[in-house]
Amino acid sequence: MNQNFRALRVRNDEKGYRAGIEEMAASELTPGEILVKVAFSSVNYKDALAGTGKGKILRRFPLNAGIDVAGYVSESSDPAFKEGDAVLCTGCGLSETRDGGYAEYIRLESKWAIALPHGLSLRESMVLGTAGFTAALALYRMQQNGQTPDQGPIVVTGATGGVGMLAIDMLSRAGYSVHAITGKVDQFDFLIDLGAKQCIARKELYWGQRPLEAAHWAGAIDNVGGDMLAGLSRVIKPYGNIAICGNAGGVELATTVMPFIIRGVSLLGIASAGTAREIRELIWQHLASDWKPRNLEKIATKELAFDELMPVFETMLNAGSFGRTLVRVG
Repeated sequence: MNQNFRALRVRNDEKGYRAGIEEMAASELTPGEILVKVAFSSVNYKDALAGTGKGKILRRFPLNAGIDVAGYVSESSDPAFKEGDAVLCTGCGLSETRDGGYAEYIRLESKWAIALPHGLSLRESMVLGTAGFTAALALYRMQQNGQTPDQGPIVVTGATGGVGMLAIDMLSRAGYSVHAITGKVDQFDFLIDLGAKQCIARKELYWGQRPLEAAHWAGAIDNVGGDMLAGLSRVIKPYGNIAICGNAGGVELATTVMPFIIRGVSLLGIASAGTAREIRELIWQHLASDWKPRNLEKIATKELAFDELMPVFETMLNAGSFGRTLVRVG
């Protein structure tokens, strides 16, 4: 491909840290076996940190931002992919060590490119994106560790964020009773429409002070961390699982060993970016079939072009985001 294209490129040099739309050539992209014409991307908390420089996400400069991407193969040196194939990629070094999805073209390593599974459109795959993959990976790991619907309800924290909303819908579809914790009490009806059976205002939570308190939930998907995670650890039923996905409430964890050695509670770390390919393919098959959220269009609360991203980053970092933001590129 000879013509130049546009990209949201992040630089950090003697002029400082900055992100902006630039023109570039395909020869400047980080290497990969597949050249993809980008159709969609999405916005995640990690993207907001990278785009503003408020988190150390990029490990080299310059790079194109965007940890999610979906589009059509334009060129391929790997016989497993041919021109016109629909593919997606989330994480896998995008916007960390490799150029990411906020560009009209991207090169992907074929070992991380996922053929779009039957049952998903490219648009739907990016409404899901890293957020949906993370929620599904949390459910997968919980079930691997013995979680079943008949044990009782699962609580989701940070429920109005992308991971939270998708987790509620996904868990409900998988047969679980779901409770939601959020600071946005005006969105209770929205969360109930997604599948939550009960909504709890974050400011009304009182965990108690003892190492173990009365158990309320059979498990949790936690997007908050900090005091929220510490409190959850004291109120999960025996042999329940807590899948920890985020740190919006802080990175410290002040708890005791008691929930783990008395109740057998398991704390499962969800690191979606480095998930092995075979598990990655399995998760995307679930997302295209039995775990596919019923309310994807409702959860996609905003759609914009990639040159409209900068204000969205600031809003997300100031806890003003709601649902998923789809980025239209192609």
